Amino acid sequence: MKIRNFCIIAHIDHGKSTLADRMLQGTGAVTDREAREQTLDNMDLERERGITIKASAVTVKHTCDGETYMLNFIDTPGHVDFHYEVSRALTACEGAVLVVDAAQGVEAQTVANAYMAVESNLEIITVVNKIDLPSARPEDIALETEHVLGLPADEAIFCSAKTGQGIDELLDTICRKLPPPTGDRDAKTQALIFDAIYDDYRGVVVYFRLFHGRLAAGDKVLMMGTGRSFTITEVGKFTPKMTAYKEPMYAGEVGYMVANIKSLDEVNVGDTLTRELDPADEPLPGYKEPVPMVFCDFYPSGDTEFDDLRDAISRLHINDASFTYQPTSSEALGFGFRCGFLGMLHMDIVQERLEREGKVTIVQTAPTVTYEILKAGGEVIQITNPADLPDASQIKEIREPLVAVEIITPKESIGELMKLCGQRRGIYQKQQFLSETRQILDYELPLAEIIYDFYDKLKSITSGYGTMDYHLKGFTTENLVKMDILVNGTPVDALSVIVHREKAEQRGRLLLTKLKKQIDKHLFEIPLQAAIGGKIIARETIKSVGKNVTAKCYGGDVSRKRKLLEKQKKGKERMKRVGTVDIPQEAFMAVLDTGE
Repeated sequence: MKIRNFCIIAHIDHGKSTLADRMLQGTGAVTDREAREQTLDNMDLERERGITIKASAVTVKHTCDGETYMLNFIDTPGHVDFHYEVSRALTACEGAVLVVDAAQGVEAQTVANAYMAVESNLEIITVVNKIDLPSARPEDIALETEHVLGLPADEAIFCSAKTGQGIDELLDTICRKLPPPTGDRDAKTQALIFDAIYDDYRGVVVYFRLFHGRLAAGDKVLMMGTGRSFTITEVGKFTPKMTAYKEPMYAGEVGYMVANIKSLDEVNVGDTLTRELDPADEPLPGYKEPVPMVFCDFYPSGDTEFDDLRDAISRLHINDASFTYQPTSSEALGFGFRCGFLGMLHMDIVQERLEREGKVTIVQTAPTVTYEILKAGGEVIQITNPADLPDASQIKEIREPLVAVEIITPKESIGELMKLCGQRRGIYQKQQFLSETRQILDYELPLAEIIYDFYDKLKSITSGYGTMDYHLKGFTTENLVKMDILVNGTPVDALSVIVHREKAEQRGRLLLTKLKKQIDKHLFEIPLQAAIGGKIIARETIKSVGKNVTAKCYGGDVSRKRKLLEKQKKGKERMKRVGTVDIPQEAFMAVLDTGE
């Protein structure tokens, strides 16, 4: 049987998952009765938010020109935070289906994913999706993809994943145009692990792509990177349900294996599988490990204990190895964990999954980035928490991460966007013409300036039409200082920030004004101070209070009084006590607001 391996790539919300649904129905893998939206998205969170977080692999059969083809395809995420999922999927394929929205056209992630596919030497098929929309401009968008990416406009396939129009033509084109996998089934076994998930009943399920040789149940396999060996108990394919295979699987095929692996730590994604008795001479080229870009601390709050939080984080880490965690402690907040994420959306999703699946309540500190510190003795260290910054006398220079940002925007928003990038210490690189209505702006910006609300500001300036993609360029030396926040004379390390010296005073005043609104009045006066080293640069005071909240509830039904006290109790659950002052969760996030 002829084999075709490909993945579906696109910008977020351009219809990848819906297209995957139609392809499953078009090939008969899912009956109309079993069909549901986002068939391949298994997480409740993915279905609620309408985004793909984890890539999913599926095997289907399709008949074209009288021959039956086995199609192995992977539906990938579209958000910039999950870039690493896309890179892993591309490594396991020979072709890519690039989906572009017929109304919105080429976006930042479309360009980034297409370049990744080209670098991986994949054959690309352009699909202009959503042609059923009243605002669709399929011909214009096909010309735009040719102009920006050099993919021939006359070869683009017009389809609608919603109505099913053009799906058969797409499946036939995949069979005719994409190259078959190259690989020798008689050679020594080499299989690339491109993903792994944890199953409560079977242990770790490893997703692999066989490049050479064969694999079957009963084989003893060796992971070349870690040197560990396991005996396979089951091999199979996702069709889209897990289906075990009795026969061996050969070069070119994509599937899964179960081998009594107890923990995800024993499996390295990107590692090579080979047979232990007849091992391959060298491993396949893997790919880069995902590098955490954003760090923040999680501390237990309310009724949650430290042990509950530790169990919840370690359970979640089993299924999402892309975030890192290590124990930390803070004078103000007690014991918690320092976690590293791929971006703000990833952080948001991990926090939500912890609270839902782990049933814990968390206080989260403001996200920070990695800084490089050159010490006076010449040693270079990396810190992810402003509280870990060495004494000023030991620091020669502080370097911050710099990212190359590509923004696609309507041309009428360019002036406002340039102003925004200027305020965030951006360095202009170049401007490119995309179409009559849209242009591409290239900037270099400090990562710390874009992780919080830059994307929201970009969306509001461009009325929702602007998109961005970024990648790390390296570290650059800046005039940075650590600003401490003192609440009632006590330094709160979780509120410390590293800021540019020129902006420190303005940022300090703004932060204290925010904190003043967030922290409730107490029975005593609370001074709030911002300090650099021993010098106080700003101060605010929260006046004392002696208010009786139930004063207006005397007389009448007692349940009114209870209701009010319950409401107060709920608000207090997410607070942390620092000395004698209760600080709410919102205060820790106020650190990020730059006040533009």
